Formats: sequence, C-alpha cells, structure tokens
Amino acid sequence: MGMGKDLAERFPAAREAFAAADEALGVALSRLAWDGPEDELTLTHNAQPAILVHSLAVFVVVCDAVGPVVASGHSLGEYSAYATAGSLEIADAVRLVRRRGELMLEAGQQRSGTMAAVIGLDADVVEAVCQSESGGGHVVVAANFNAPDQTVISGDPDAIERAAEQLRAAGAKRVLPLKVSGAFHSPLMMPAQIGLRNELDEIDLRDPAFPVIANVTGDTVTTADEARRRLGEQLTAPVRWVASMRRAATLVDGDTSFVEIGPGNVLAGLLRRIVPERTVVSLGTADQVTAFLEQHG
Repeated sequence: MGMGKDLAERFPAAREAFAAADEALGVALSRLAWDGPEDELTLTHNAQPAILVHSLAVFVVVCDAVGPVVASGHSLGEYSAYATAGSLEIADAVRLVRRRGELMLEAGQQRSGTMAAVIGLDADVVEAVCQSESGGGHVVVAANFNAPDQTVISGDPDAIERAAEQLRAAGAKRVLPLKVSGAFHSPLMMPAQIGLRNELDEIDLRDPAFPVIANVTGDTVTTADEARRRLGEQLTAPVRWVASMRRAATLVDGDTSFVEIGPGNVLAGLLRRIVPERTVVSLGTADQVTAFLEQHG
C-alpha cells in the first residue's frame, strides 16, 4: 500500500496523473493504492492499473530530465512503455489494463493455472524440460525469460510440478512457486487474449514518439498497428526480457543510463545480470525522484 502517495503529495503532475486515472475508471483507485485494503489492492484488476499509474506518475515528473530514446516494460509494464511514448492516453491505458486484469482473472478461474521461477539453469534447458512435460492435454511453457539464469514457467499445476522435479534434477538451484491467479503468458490465457484483442481494436493507439521494445519479439515497435498486434499476442507469448534489454542496450550509447520507473527495483536487478556494463537507476519514491531531479535537472 501507499503506492505513489508520496509522489502525489510532493509533485502536482503526479497528483494529476492519479486524478486522471480515478476519473477514467470512475473509482478511487488512488485511495485504494494508498490506503488499501491490501487484499483488494492485490487483485489483478486493481493491481495492474495501480502499478501503471504509479509508473506514469513518476514519468510525468521526470520525463524532461530523462529524455527517453527507447522504452520497454515487463508484461504489464509494456502498457506503461507505450503510454510514456505517447501511444496511449493515461485514461485509455488505465481502462485497458484494468480490463486486461479482469480478463486474466476470468481465464484463471476457467482453467486453474500457476507459475514458478526457475533459478540457476540455462533457458534452453528449461524450454526442453517444458516440452518434455507438455502433452496429453497438459501444458507447461517457458513464460518469462527474465535473466540468463532465471526463467519463469507457466501452465497447468500438475505439469508445473512434474517439470519442477525434472528441472531440479537437471541442476536448477531453486524452483520457486509464484503466488498468481493464473498461468500468465501461456496458452491457458487464450480466452483472455481473445477478449483483450477486442478491447485493443477499440482503443485509439498512436505511433510511439520513440521506439518501444515488444515483449513477444524483443525488438522495436515504431507504429500503432504493430503495437496493437504485439500487445494482442502478449498474454499467451513469453516475455523475452533478456532479448529486450540486450536490444535496448544497442540503441543507446554507453554513457546513457537505464531508468526504471514505478514501484520496486526488480527490473534494475535483472538488468545488471543481463547487461552488467550498463548503469541503472530506480525511481519509485518521491525521495528517489527528488534526488534524480537534483542531479539531472
């Protein structure tokens, strides 16, 4: 809880971003993000727009100092990336991701699924094990290529359990179950994907002002048509984060820092493992943003 409250209190532009989200949804998302209750905030159709608006609240404050040349976001964060690039208005973005969360929750209720993080094993080994344990109506796939030594698997609970045993035998240091409401970025999300594509068809998307790297390809998107297509593929396709960060590193010179916006610093940690020669700063709190502006303003 408290997501972005300090930002809204210190920066008028951040406060306006939260107010715009509240108006777009017709509910007090800001109050839920700041004060809870936590069990309601963590529901995916609430958490997704709350995380997105937190990220955008940071961006509207630091955008002039950042001067972005390329953007990327992990799963939900890809919507934040398109919003920072001007492809999505904040009102459309929060409505879209709220609907995305509802569709994902519904798909998870229709067919129970889960996910697990595999630590300390090459991605190609993880993929091979997933292929061997899928079949006969049971699904397990590599869903998030987060770092060279971290891959998340997604699918039916029994297939995940069998794959976990094989992955440990293959040398994985750990296989950690994730607390999720469905098998995201797997074929089990097909019902959600169909609904999301319908929503995307109704949204006003514009060409991004700077390239956005798509999760499903790990390569740049420069047109609204491709953005709509790639977002429509995202729910059942893996997040190719390693490829995305390596591609981003080729688009900026060696002195350019990566900036993580929004709650937490997970992506900064992953980046240091993917392209360790690059610098990264995480901006999520008012104090972090103030220090960044003092240095770069």
